[in-house]
Amino acid sequence: MGAPRTLIVLGGTTEGRAAAAALAGRPGVRVVSSLAGAVRAPSLPDGEVRVGGFGGAEGLAAYLCAERVAGVLDATHPFAAGMTANAAAACAAAGVPLVVLRRPGWTAGPGDRWHRVGSVAAAAAALPALLPGDGRVLLTTGRGGLARFAGVDAAFWIRSVDPPDPPLPARHTLLLDRGPFDLDAERALLDGVRPHVLVTKDSGGTATAPKLTAARERGVPVVLVDRPPLPGGVPAVCTVDDAVARLLE
Repeated sequence: MGAPRTLIVLGGTTEGRAAAAALAGRPGVRVVSSLAGAVRAPSLPDGEVRVGGFGGAEGLAAYLCAERVAGVLDATHPFAAGMTANAAAACAAAGVPLVVLRRPGWTAGPGDRWHRVGSVAAAAAALPALLPGDGRVLLTTGRGGLARFAGVDAAFWIRSVDPPDPPLPARHTLLLDRGPFDLDAERALLDGVRPHVLVTKDSGGTATAPKLTAARERGVPVVLVDRPPLPGGVPAVCTVDDAVARLLE
């Protein structure tokens, strides 16, 4: 038997862990999951795990060549645009096939009061028109980009897995928690905070979707940040099964 094929899974998302689990048990396959290291005590996937960056697209390309990688699955968060761009450039340089796995985004339904914006900065700019004088904001955009909200005159409840770095809004309360979040818990959260606006990213999936249902039930407007576009020419799939099948081809 020859050496096993090395397949790289980028990202510690729910989909990334599921893909690693599906690949790790296959004969003739060596799966290595690469985690950015941005989250403390992450849930580790099956197979080998490396933590930390590669040093940009050039560093990743060198790693792919050194490890003789046969294929790369980008299962990073839909908003990890920098990593996806580096993966696309590195795979093109190294001649390694790349598959991007992106869970479908959310779609508004009857009763939803969504305001779609193109960036976190645009979300912060949209808030003053949506808030009363004593405005309360439930902010679930993650740790990145919170400085954009520092100048907004409102009380913020910021949900994050780990404590975010300053600058932060002058009036804020940290809610350190990790999904998935069920509907009853999200209802209780909104009833406790009583936000005038919920700000979140279009991450898609089911792990954090219940907050949108709770907001709809309570008539709370949602400022929803749209996803960054994928690099041109990169094949993308929506399910773990399709991603695994593509990677094994």
